[in-house]
Amino acid sequence: MKGRFQLGVAILTTLVLMASACGHAQRPERKTYVVSEDARGVGIAEGPGTGGSGADAYCGEWQKQCFQKCWRRKPRESSIPKHSAAHHEYCTTTCLKEFMKCVEEQRTLEQQDAKRELQFHNMTSALDWLREHKAEVALGTVVVVAGVAFTLAVAPAGLLVLSPI
Repeated sequence: MKGRFQLGVAILTTLVLMASACGHAQRPERKTYVVSEDARGVGIAEGPGTGGSGADAYCGEWQKQCFQKCWRRKPRESSIPKHSAAHHEYCTTTCLKEFMKCVEEQRTLEQQDAKRELQFHNMTSALDWLREHKAEVALGTVVVVAGVAFTLAVAPAGLLVLSPI
């Protein structure tokens, strides 16, 4: 009789522990969750990696420094006299190429940053964080909630949603 009682207590304890499992350990349903009823404002924070004007300002400064450095030096091509119109054109062309290369590199970095993963223990904390930081995230960002992957997207009605991948 005592063995049955202990077995019953053990089973009951196991059931209670399973039923009261921590909420953040539960996997979210694989459905679409609404983050915001308005997708406007996503990814508008300025700075590198967020789609703001940071890359243009950075690359513009790079181009200006490139031109100043080029103008102070004798051109690589011996047929171009230093500080001539041809030298000016040479520096302008060379540094414009550097500017375009910089912009492309920044664009690549922004795309990589936009695709970074955000990880949360439960859906409530994910939705709260996304609502609070809407301007800092980009569409297409992967959001992992308790091991389930979602992506940030815009639904046809203009809703900002997390959709399962």
